[in-house]
Amino acid sequence: MKISIKNTAGKAAGELEVKFAVVENGKGTQAVHDAVTAYRAAQRSGTAKAKNAGEVAGTNKKPWKQKGTGRARAGSFQSPIWVGGGVTFGPRPRDFTKTISKKTKALALRKALSERLKLNDVIVVDDLKLTSAKTKDFVKVIDALELTGTTLFISCGEENTNLTRAARNICGVTLTTSDSLNTYDVLRPDKLVFTKSAFEKVEARLTKE
Repeated sequence: MKISIKNTAGKAAGELEVKFAVVENGKGTQAVHDAVTAYRAAQRSGTAKAKNAGEVAGTNKKPWKQKGTGRARAGSFQSPIWVGGGVTFGPRPRDFTKTISKKTKALALRKALSERLKLNDVIVVDDLKLTSAKTKDFVKVIDALELTGTTLFISCGEENTNLTRAARNICGVTLTTSDSLNTYDVLRPDKLVFTKSAFEKVEARLTKE
């Protein structure tokens, strides 16, 4: 499979041969599901906590005597059935992390990227270096590439202050690096825009499988 390379003016600038094996048919579907589930689970903080009867403020004194008052028996102010009492089976701090193997992660990323390539949702540009940090200059690049909807720009990871500053005010545009790219990132936006060097680095990651 070959991908055409464009420049920031939207003009053709050559072709790039896809070096990793494109995943065909239904292979890798479960790997993608597992990778996305693990990623989303890892985003959960797991810090929700409710106090139980032993943790809420209060005294251990019996509210009233056991018999003779005409009221129901009560042994604690911290009872879950009382206002201000503890919570029965409430949330506790926990770790939601799910682990998957490196081979599963690699297969999931390869499958996700393969599907986006088949749908022509991947664009490769020769470079994304901007001469200024002005948002309007970056908007010109987006218009030249005919991008609409949400877009993820993937760079090689070198410091690109102008690009970072120019992109942060544009709704629907996000940035990441080739080293940080994951399956969820590949599936989420409408379009993926790689620099040539970033795409080659992702290929190198996938050919190690």
